[in-house]
Amino acid sequence: QVQLVESRGGLVQAGGSLRLSCAASGLLFSINHMGWYRQAPGKQRELVASITSDESTNYADSVKGRFTISRDNAKKTVYLQMNSLKPEDTAVYYCNAVGKYYHGHLLDFDSWGQGTQVTVSS
Repeated sequence: QVQLVESRGGLVQAGGSLRLSCAASGLLFSINHMGWYRQAPGKQRELVASITSDESTNYADSVKGRFTISRDNAKKTVYLQMNSLKPEDTAVYYCNAVGKYYHGHLLDFDSWGQGTQVTVSS
């Protein structure tokens, strides 16, 4: 009942930047937690960054100081600004959102985007 649509990733050179966005749609009541995860080939999905409704943020150690997560509540959108990209950042990036939506009454949701490929060349 809640859909997340991510922007396209892309191919960038090491040291470059890329910005991802993820917009939520549906009969949303609230979005509490929004986050970005990534999964590289042969590896488990891992948390990259998250942001709460009061804009408290959390980052994986590997991206601290390089990535910035932000959200626009009016647009129901979360962003991930990625700077100083490294080849090891290559992965499929997934958006996640947790909150409540209307379906006759309030229900919880935990939704994922379709994933977008980010490739960093050396």
